[in-house]
Parts: sequence; C-alpha cells; structure tokens
Amino acid sequence: MEYTPRLRKEYSERVIAALTEKFGYKNVMEVPQLTKVCLSQGIGNAVSDKKLVDSAVEEMSIISGQKAMPTYSKKDISNFKLRKGMPIGAKVTLRGEKMWEFVDRFVAISLPRTRDFRGIEAKGFDGRGNYTLGIKEQIIFPEIDIDKIKNITGMDITFVTTAKTNDEAKELLIQLGFPFKK
Repeated sequence: MEYTPRLRKEYSERVIAALTEKFGYKNVMEVPQLTKVCLSQGIGNAVSDKKLVDSAVEEMSIISGQKAMPTYSKKDISNFKLRKGMPIGAKVTLRGEKMWEFVDRFVAISLPRTRDFRGIEAKGFDGRGNYTLGIKEQIIFPEIDIDKIKNITGMDITFVTTAKTNDEAKELLIQLGFPFKK
C-alpha cells in the first residue's frame, strides 16, 4: 500500500475542483499547485561563533525532516567582519511528500502556537505566485525541544507555486488551510 500525505489527497480531491470553479480552468494542468517549500535562516552572530550555524543546521533538519545545508558568504564585507566562504546560515528545500507533510504540520500545529497569533499577512506575495513569510521564533515547531536550544532565532519560509498571479496563489493557499488576515 502506497502512502499519500493527507494534504496532498485533499488537494487532489477538493482544492483542484474549488480552484477550477473559481477561476474557470479548462484543463487540470492549468490549476496552480505547490511545487516546493524553501526554509532559510540567517545567523547574524555566526561571524563570532561557528557553532551557531551547526545548531541552526541541526534544528532545521529536525523541523523539516530532511538534512539542511549551511550557507556561506559570497564576498568580503569588512564592516560586518565577514570573509568570503564563512558559514552564515542554513537552508533546506522540501519537495514531494516531505513538502506536503511540512505544510500540513505548519498550518495545523505550528502557526497556531505562534504568540499572539491573529492570522498571517497577505503582503508576502512576489507578483509571480510565490509567498514568503517570516517566523520570529523556531520554538513554534513541536519538534524543537525548548530546553535544548541555545538561542531563539527566526527563519523565512517560501512557498513556491505554479500560479501566474498573486490572486491565484492566495486562493490556493487559502484552500490548503492558510489562515490569512481578513
């Protein structure tokens, strides 16, 4: 028996029909879909302490369920005491089943755990159907043990879709359960 993530099944059964009805797509292939989710984290204090990047990579691997990669600086910036090739952050890109599982956990469990949560802003669209939002604390994810983390850091999460416009992408994310502010 093959496993299909719950949100992927819901997309196939309900979301495609709802989007086709709203936008009048003639072909199923026209319906926008989620292609990947990119998580990235910049560590400002990584210049002075290299272990911060290692802990960020470890935390992102736990959150995403996939090995995260450290990111390195591309050029020297003397004001920040930054040299080319120094580790300054971590990133991970999710596709397929892991992406659907992450989005399901993120919308259903992590977002409601955010302090003073009233919905997410709709300002993060880039004009091409991609949505980016920033998280202030990585402790909203239930996989993170609060007692074991050294410092609280934020991260950026980008949801890449095949939508042509922001309206199509927003409707797709609403159908997937994203709680946008009214």
